[in-house]
Amino acid sequence: MKTKIKKETNQKEISKKTKLSEIMSINNKAAEILFDEGMICMGCPMAMQETLEQGCLAHGMTKKEIDKLIVRLNVK
Repeated sequence: MKTKIKKETNQKEISKKTKLSEIMSINNKAAEILFDEGMICMGCPMAMQETLEQGCLAHGMTKKEIDKLIVRLNVK
């Protein structure tokens, strides 16, 4: 899934390929959502380079869990 621009809000959509370092600028509640999932990536030096999918897989999440997380991250 590519990062898309939502027509109604002109905001980027978070995808598996979104860099962890970009997520907070897209959704200011992302840190709380990621912390709820056991991911404290926002303070990790690797977050600047990893995609959301890479970070999730490193934390043992399944593809289905990642898809559910992406839905949560895209709710504004």
